[in-house]
This record gives sequence, C-alpha cells and structure tokens, in this order.
Amino acid sequence: MRDSSTLATPRRQRCAIYTRKSSEEGLEQEFNSLDAQREACEAYTASQKAEGWVLLRDRYDDGGFSGGTLERPALKRLLAVIEAGLIDVVVVYKIDRLSRSLMDFAKLVEVFDRCGVTFVSVTQSFNTTTSMGRLTLNILLSFAQFEREVIGERIRDKFAASRKRGMWMGGFVPLGYDVQDRKLVVNEAEAALVRHVFERFIHLGSVTLVVRELQAEGRLTKRGKPFDKGIVYKLINNRVYVGEAVHKGTSYPGEHEAIIDRDTFDKVQAILASNGYARAAVTRSRTPALLRGLIFTETGRAMTPASTRKGSRLYRYYVSTDAIRGRKPAGTTAPLRLPADVVETAVVREIRRLVRTPEIVAQAVTTARREAPDVEERDVVAAVDRFSEVWSTLFPAEQARIVKLLVERVTVTADGLAVDLRTDGLGTMVREMLAPKPEEAVA
Repeated sequence: MRDSSTLATPRRQRCAIYTRKSSEEGLEQEFNSLDAQREACEAYTASQKAEGWVLLRDRYDDGGFSGGTLERPALKRLLAVIEAGLIDVVVVYKIDRLSRSLMDFAKLVEVFDRCGVTFVSVTQSFNTTTSMGRLTLNILLSFAQFEREVIGERIRDKFAASRKRGMWMGGFVPLGYDVQDRKLVVNEAEAALVRHVFERFIHLGSVTLVVRELQAEGRLTKRGKPFDKGIVYKLINNRVYVGEAVHKGTSYPGEHEAIIDRDTFDKVQAILASNGYARAAVTRSRTPALLRGLIFTETGRAMTPASTRKGSRLYRYYVSTDAIRGRKPAGTTAPLRLPADVVETAVVREIRRLVRTPEIVAQAVTTARREAPDVEERDVVAAVDRFSEVWSTLFPAEQARIVKLLVERVTVTADGLAVDLRTDGLGTMVREMLAPKPEEAVA
C-alpha cells in the first residue's frame, strides 16, 4: 500500500510577473529589457511547477517609470488584483524592479503579508516569511536606495556642470528655437515673432496691450495656443533670448545664438521694473474703448477691448472671453469678435434714436424734475433734442463717460445689438446740459 503522502498534490500557487524599466530608451525594440526580465521570470516559474506554481496571463509591465515612486500604472493594477485575493506569488527579476525605496518597499511587503502573498526575486534567493529573509531584503533595499540617491546626485552635478558651460539640457523648447543634435538652433519664423513681442512691449509699455494685439492677430505659441499675460511675461523675462543659460537663478553664457540684443532686453526689464499702476494708466489712456465694461454676449460673457496694428494703422475689436479662451458655447450663433468702430457707431446711433422716443423723453423729464424740481419740462425736451449736436463736440474720453452714464448694458445677439438705457443717467446728463455753462459741464 502506498503512503498517502506521496499522493498529495501541492496547493495551486497563482503567480504574477512584474517588470519595470526606468527609462523609455529601447522599449521600441522587438525584444527589450521588459521582455528579458519576463523571460527569466517565466523560466523560474516553470521550474517551480512541481510546487504548484501557475503563471497568470495578465502582464504587469511599467516601461519608463522610476522605482523611487509607487505611482506606476502596472504596479497599481497588480496591487488591486492582490487586494482582491487573486494572486499568491509575485515574481520579479530583481527586488529593485519592484521598488528602490526602503519606505515604499516596506509598504508593499505589508500589503503582501496582509493578503498572504509571497514575494520572489529570481536572481536574489530569499524568503520573506522568515526573519532572516526580511533582514536580507532590507539590506538589499538599503543598497538599492543608496544607489538611486548616488545616481541622482551624479545627474544633478552633471546637469549643473553642463549648464555652467552653456549647454542645453532638455525641457520645453522656447519659442524661437528648435533642437538639433541636443543644441538650440534659431527658428527664424518664430524668432521674428519673439522680436515682435519685445518691440511691441517697448512701444506699448503694457503686457495687456501686447496680448490683445497678439490675440487679435491670431498669433499662437509654440504649442499652438493663444498668448496670455503669463506666457508673455515669461517670454520677455527669458534670458535664453540674449544667449544665456540659467541654472538656479545664475546666468551663464550659452552655446546658442541670441535672438534679442542686450539693449532691447534691458529696455524691457527697465519698463517691467517701473510702477505697474503707472503703466496700467498709460494702457487705459492709449486704448479708447467706448463700451468697456458694458458689452456682453447673449450668454452673459463680457466682451473685452482688443487691438492690433498693421503698419501705422490701429485696428480695434471687442472680443468675448470665450473667444480669448478658445471656446465657443454650444447653441450660440452670435459673433464672438466685433470691429470696435462698427459696434460703437451702432450703439451711439441706437442711443441717439432711443433718447428721442416719447417714452424715454418722458422718463428723462420725470427723472430730471425729481432731482431738480425747478427744471421746466420744455427745457428738458430741448436738452434731449440737442444731444446729437452736443455729442459730436465731445472728446473721446468724455464720450466714454456719457455712454457709461446712459447705457446699462449692450448685448450682442445673432440678430444685432440690444441697448439698455439708464434713465437715471439720462436725468443726470440733462442736468449737466442745463447748467449755466453747458459746454463746460459736458465737455
């Protein structure tokens, strides 16, 4: 009779192989590092068939992920399957494939222990269920972490040394340059745009105005996005354009060719160093915007003044914030960008028409007499009739003040413009026109 122990079959051990490679270099090859790791792990798993080891079909491969973090997609999937109780053994080529951090590995071992999972390295024989195995594991992990930190220090030192020599060390390529043979080379088309931004800022003294011009002209960044204030500020402060390489706030002569001369760059920095409130006042004075703060789209989005210059001619627009952000609300057919001269002329024409309508004249009389009881009705009517005549004598700044006095809101729709008047403002305007010196009161 046979011993019953010889007939017992080993318990089935479900095995999952995990592989990792820190960089993406070589992953495009038909047989790469991940494949080599998996092949070794498959061979080891097959050698344990007598122990009941069975390899699961799912692959857990992290290509291009550092072992210094647990934020890896394949590792997260593996841990989720472990938590679900579907894995008994985790097989790796070396322990540093799973983690190079002692603290992170302690977390992983804690999960393995809680879920009854065994961890095996095919090139480093140890058993995590024994105290000696844990000691061996911690020693190996300490050296793995030490190696990672030393490599990091070497990389940082090499990077700093290279930057001091003016070398390009990668990262986002600035507008105006391309990268060839790991060096920055001038992209003439983009370089012209960079010079244009610097020149316009020197001329206008305002990033806001520069952005409006760039957006009105449809200019885009290297990534194909519209310019905004943050992008322009970074551009005009970037010392790479004067041929320098910067590392931790210190500039060094760069290997690349400069796009902006030193005198231009220094002028820009001097303007930036001046009082911001003063520059903002200049911006407002240079940009006549009759409907600033009054004009909106039918969806309630504000339309902001913008301008662009072609040669000696200035073109002004009102652009919705939706258009500035590169989006158009669904269901709307109203324009998101309008020529300023056209829309301002239309609004003034509508104001002139409205102030002559009987209901508006009646409201003006009521408002004016409520605030000044001694005012005669005929005088109010005469003042309203003279509105068109007086308007043509006003300076742009005073015209803007009168519009803000009279207009509550201008709404742009697919059918045209809707102008809402402020009757209290109309009463104020009438009182000013009826003052002893109406020219001085209005002008």
